[in-house]
Parts: sequence; C-alpha cells; structure tokens
Amino acid sequence: MSSVTSSVTDIADGPAGTTGTATDTAPTPGGAGPGTTATTATTGPAATTGPAGAGREDTAPHQPAPGPRKAAPARPRARRLRPAVRRALYGLVRAGTRSVAIVALLLLWESAPRLALVDRTFLPPFSEVAVAWWGLAADGRLADDTLASLTRSLTGFGIAVAVAVPLGLLIGWYRRVADLLGPLLEVFRNTAALALLPVFVLLLGIGETSKISIVVYACTWPVLLSTISAVRSVDPTLLRLARSLDLPPVRLFQKVILPASVPSVFTGIRLAGAVSILVLVAAEMIGAKAGLGHLINASQYNFAIPQMYAGIITISAIGVAFNQLLVTLERRLSSWRVPAGS
Repeated sequence: MSSVTSSVTDIADGPAGTTGTATDTAPTPGGAGPGTTATTATTGPAATTGPAGAGREDTAPHQPAPGPRKAAPARPRARRLRPAVRRALYGLVRAGTRSVAIVALLLLWESAPRLALVDRTFLPPFSEVAVAWWGLAADGRLADDTLASLTRSLTGFGIAVAVAVPLGLLIGWYRRVADLLGPLLEVFRNTAALALLPVFVLLLGIGETSKISIVVYACTWPVLLSTISAVRSVDPTLLRLARSLDLPPVRLFQKVILPASVPSVFTGIRLAGAVSILVLVAAEMIGAKAGLGHLINASQYNFAIPQMYAGIITISAIGVAFNQLLVTLERRLSSWRVPAGS
C-alpha cells in the first residue's frame, strides 16, 4: 500500500487557552515503513492544566542567587590620619599655652638688662647665659658636674623612698609602732636638714657619704609623713568590706591599703624629689670637687656670672624633668582612679 495517511486532532481544553495535537503518520526518510507516528504538541502562552489553572508553568526568567557580600572599600588613608592630626594639633596648642609664661619670663630676662632696668653685670641677658651654657656643655664640664649631682641625688632619693615607705606603712597601720616611734619622729622632722649639714660633715667627712646622707635625711620626711597620712585616711568602708571577706593581712595590704595610698604617697615622693636636688646643691657647696653646686659656687667666686646662671638653669631643668617622670609613674600606678568631675 503506497498511500499516505494524515490525521489532525484538535482538542479545546477550556477558555484559558487551546492545546492542539497534530499526529502525522508518514514514512520515515530512512524507509522504516508505515506505522511510524510523529506527535507535536503546541501550547499557548497562557496554557494551564486543569480547570483552576493548576500546574501553571512559570515562564519568568530564573533569578540568580545573591552572591557573597562584597567587603566595604577600605577607608581612605586621609580619613585615618585625621584623628592623629587633630591630636597633634591639640598637643601643640596645649604645649604652646603652657609655655607662654616661660617665654614671657625669658623675654623679660633678655630685655631688662639691655634696657638698663637692671645691672647687666649681675644679671646678664639670657642670650649671654645661653652662650655660656653651650660653652660648658661643649667642653664636657657641664656633663661631668651634672652626672656627679644626679648620682648623689638619685642614690639618696632611692634610699629614702626604700626606707620611708615601708616604715610609714607600719607606723600608719600599727598603733603600737606609732606610739613607740612617734615622739622621736616629731623631734627630727622639725629639724631642718641644712641645719644638720655641719654635723654630717663632722661625722662623715666631706666625701660622698656625707652628701648622700644629707639627701637621705632630707627626703625621708616628706615620704614618711605622706605615707602615714595615706594609710590612716583609707576609706573605712573599704576596710570593713575587706574584713567581711575574711582577707588575710597580707592580701588586705595588697588589695586595699596600697592602692588607696598610692596618690598620697606619690605626693610625698614628688616633694622628696625636689628636696633631693635643692639640698644636694647646698651640700656640694662645701668641700665638693664636682657637681652643679660646686659649679655655681666656683662661678660666683670667679665672677663668671653667666656660667653661674647656666648652672642654675640646669638644676631647674633637671628638677622639672624629674618631677614630670614621677607624675607619669604616678598615673601609671593609679590608672584605676576615676578623674574628678567625670
């Protein structure tokens, strides 16, 4: 049979769309013979399956899943530097404000002798004193005298602190020790150190021992008295709370007494630091061969007035630097304190 049979069947599937099915029966190109059937299904744009549109085909394009969030771009270097620049400017302004009085004093010192307000023989201008200071520093004399004075001063200061702080803690905490040593301390603390300088020289000679001893004596009293006052003024509430926790005496000293005493103790230590320089200069004027006190005294005898003032300025600079060092150390050890007004 060489006939070709085609049948097309259309089926209407409801009002929402039309589905057409075409069935073609034809010989295949390869001659497979009759009986081969090709079926083509065409679906409209709104085709649904079922009366309620169940199984609707989603023809919207597929949306890709969001990828990992990109990191925010790094802040520009200029923005990171702004706080540092502000802090630097604030520091410069603050330093300038603090140095206004010093600059005014130096200007007055420079102008008063030149305007004949004072006799420049006894008070030369500051520029001449600066030249003399540079000359002493260049030939090494100033360094040798400064090293000798610092060695004596720091040695006596260190011994005084090492002795006075533990003794002050004992006297302030134990009433029996205070009753035993109180009268003796009252006698010696009211005797000026310079008044006993001849006694130290007679007993210990004019060498290094007498000079260090007078510094120890002068520095002991500020540290000792401030430590005693600090221990006795500890907040009683803290002590009762510590005792309620059954703290042993060692832990009580470590956790309560010492932290609460640090500010007052350092007040005495700072006073002792200033005293150590002043008393040493006076001691070096008697029988010393080196030191800032010897430099000042020798310059006065030789009528080298600019060199004398150069020695005085050096002593002042050392005192300021030493006090600032003690202030920094106090802040580190008492960083737990809440600033007033915060």
